[in-house]
Amino acid sequence: MQQQPPQVDRLARTLSGSGLPHALCVDVARQAIAAGDPDSAPARAAELSSSLLGPVINATGVLLHTNLGRAPRRPGGEAGGPARYSSVEIDVRTGRRGDRGRHAASLLARLAGAEAGLVVNNGAAALLLALAATASSKPVVVSRGELVEIGGGFRIPEVLASSGAELVEVGTTNRTHLRDYQAALKSHPGAAAILKVHPSNYRLSGFTASVPVADLAHLGTPVVADIGSGLLDAGTPWLETGPPPWLAGEPAARQTLRDGASLVSFSGDKLLGGPQAGIVLGGSDAVSRCARHPLARALRPGALVLAELQRTAMAYLARDLDELPFWRMASISVDELRARARALGAGEVTSCESVPGGGSAPGATIPSAGIALEGDHSDALRRCDPPIFARVVDGRTVLDLRTVDPRDDPVVAKALVGI
Repeated sequence: MQQQPPQVDRLARTLSGSGLPHALCVDVARQAIAAGDPDSAPARAAELSSSLLGPVINATGVLLHTNLGRAPRRPGGEAGGPARYSSVEIDVRTGRRGDRGRHAASLLARLAGAEAGLVVNNGAAALLLALAATASSKPVVVSRGELVEIGGGFRIPEVLASSGAELVEVGTTNRTHLRDYQAALKSHPGAAAILKVHPSNYRLSGFTASVPVADLAHLGTPVVADIGSGLLDAGTPWLETGPPPWLAGEPAARQTLRDGASLVSFSGDKLLGGPQAGIVLGGSDAVSRCARHPLARALRPGALVLAELQRTAMAYLARDLDELPFWRMASISVDELRARARALGAGEVTSCESVPGGGSAPGATIPSAGIALEGDHSDALRRCDPPIFARVVDGRTVLDLRTVDPRDDPVVAKALVGI
């Protein structure tokens, strides 16, 4: 009698000692079962672990070894710890040169349901590279209502111009219809892409209209979507409570790709909750064109950013909010915040409103709680060690505890006593 293959989850749990998040153990178990060789699962897990970015010992005699991250560093800046190199651009299994972007990018692609991914140094660079690789010297159709100015005075039209693409504006500031895109594509038959930009640092309301990615994808021209703030999945499966109300209307990478976008670009240090970086996700061919473009070399991040981004992606896979401080802070209940405020033993416990910030979810607020002190004590708080920044509202200094790590509550309490 032929033996039945083991259940995927049961086999995955036997791999818990590999150090991989359960989600990756499930992937390994599925691959082993599909290959008809469940016994190969431990070896497959070990191979996957070794493919991730990590510290290595360099005994080659090459002090600035390019494939090992060049100059060595102490992990986490630990004084007295060994100076280590990094497997940033080498395949540990073969010893041959590897792809520096494969570690974090492949994990983020998995999380968003994309075929492939690429990491660059910031969100503007991600959009620049996506357009340069897709539409250099060719028309790109974009709504006038999405020609936004992002942080630091940089404007989408300028990013488009730097990529070499020809800007074709359609619609009006407040209303753009599908027929506007259709007319532009008819008059510009050589158009290489439609650009969809989420205006993440402002919100239009009233008499407005825009065209969703799903409708644009049916026009037959590749859609490049810049979702800005980096929400991976609108369902937020890493949160037990599900999507919070303040995320309503915020585009997410998984759903944007599912709706038909060829490429999606976003920032790593906003709703993703990781380091400053730019991420490009999409189909294998489209991402490969980005990776082969000469700009990819100029825009690539260093080993420290890639390591931190990999850590962030692994935390998502493990659903570990302790390793995702942004989402841990965003999901704390108001009752818990009020309890912490009372425990500080100084000032008045007060209700307040937090905001996502960073150009994410404009206009959204999150109910919060903290401490209020009469008068402006902002200077005294900044002179503390470490400095404490607070808001001054209507002549009162308000310390919103949503953005304070609970482990820093004793530091805040000491500062309040000093004041």
